[in-house]
Amino acid sequence: MKILFETERLFLREIQPSDAESMFEMDSDPEVYKFLGRKPIRTLAQSKKMIESIRDQYKNIGIGRWAIVEKESGNFVGWTGFKFEKENENGQHDFYNLKFRLLRKYWGKGYVTEATKAAIRYAFTELKFTEIFSMTLISNVKSQHILDKLGFTLEDKFMYQGDEITWYKKVNDL
Repeated sequence: MKILFETERLFLREIQPSDAESMFEMDSDPEVYKFLGRKPIRTLAQSKKMIESIRDQYKNIGIGRWAIVEKESGNFVGWTGFKFEKENENGQHDFYNLKFRLLRKYWGKGYVTEATKAAIRYAFTELKFTEIFSMTLISNVKSQHILDKLGFTLEDKFMYQGDEITWYKKVNDL
C-alpha cells in the first residue's frame, strides 16, 4: 500500500480496485446517501465504475479522492479528496471540489475532519492549490459543521437540480 500521507489515526492512499466491496457497502447505504441528492447505488459494478472514474482523475489530472484507512485495523473507512470540476457550478468552472464520505459504522469518530484537514494541507502545500470549494445540500448540517471546522467560508446558497445547495470556499492561507 503506497501511503500518500497520514494522520495520527489514519492513512490516506489512492483508491484501488480492491476497495470495490467497501465502496459498495458505503454507497449502497441509504443513510449515507441521504444528503447527497441522489439515490444509493445498487450494484457492485457501479462501485467498480466509480473507482475507474476516480483513478482516471489520478492519471489525467494528478488528483482525486483518496481512501481513508484506519491505521489500527487496516480497514477502508471512506474517502476524502478532490474532484476537478470543469462544468459550470454556481458561476465557477475548472475548480477543485472537496468531497468526503464514510461508511456509516465509522461516523462520529472525527475521521472525516482528521483526514480532510490533512488532505487540504497536502493540496495547499504539495499540489499548490490556491483555493478549494465544497458544496452540500442545505439540509446537510453535519457536513457544513465539518467545513466550518476546517476553515471554509460559506459564500453562497443556490439551487441545483431542484435542491438548495450551500457553496463553501477556502483560500490557501498556509
